[in-house]
Amino acid sequence: MATQALVTGASAGIGRAFAVALAARGHDLVLVARREASLTEVASTLEAEHGASSEVLVADLETDDGVARVAARLADPHRPVDLLVNNAGFGTSGTFWELDVDREEAEIQVNVVALVRLTHAALGAMVGRNRGGVINLSSVAGYQPTPWGATYGATKAFVSSFTHALREELRGTDVRMMVLAPGYTRSEFHQRAHMDVAQLPELLWASAEKVAEAGLRAYDRDRAVCVPGPLNAAAAAFAGSLPAGVTRRVAGLITRRTH
Repeated sequence: MATQALVTGASAGIGRAFAVALAARGHDLVLVARREASLTEVASTLEAEHGASSEVLVADLETDDGVARVAARLADPHRPVDLLVNNAGFGTSGTFWELDVDREEAEIQVNVVALVRLTHAALGAMVGRNRGGVINLSSVAGYQPTPWGATYGATKAFVSSFTHALREELRGTDVRMMVLAPGYTRSEFHQRAHMDVAQLPELLWASAEKVAEAGLRAYDRDRAVCVPGPLNAAAAAFAGSLPAGVTRRVAGLITRRTH
């Protein structure tokens, strides 16, 4: 019987790339997103190309009901999920006090609150079986204060800290916990965040497929963190070695150009 992986935000971008990569590895999928038509198309593709069985679970993670529906699926003892990929999330761009504060709060709901609740549901089941794992999507934006993306960077800093702490709590079990922190990735993300990224050099970019592949390789090796790409890894190390006053200025020089 194939193992099951649940991927949030599976209709596009990195989430879809994870679903394809996992199906190619022989996993069956639980696909989570808001757009049923897109999920159904992904499920059909995975079955046709990889023979994978996919369960379509339509849920809006901005809502308590949507989060509860996915959490219940993760906790179901009769249909165990062996890997949770907490990929769903979005960003906003602009001067914080000029942005819609309700949208900023929704960003925290999806990027932080939903991730916490789904991780809690998954680990409750996985630790009981002493099997499974979670990959939480952070970002290189979480390694330093992020002017003109203040809420997004802060949510991703939370994800990284939260995931590292849980990894230590899981020491002595066979349950894995990893944070994946990509940089600029080709997807719908920047368009949704109203970021003008056309002028950024090509060398900064990675495909969603490369990010998912790097994440799964690192997960196979039981790595605590994966920052795909040498430039991103260097940037994360650089940010961690300097005072916040320096890193926020450097980040500001970059993000000022994209909003």
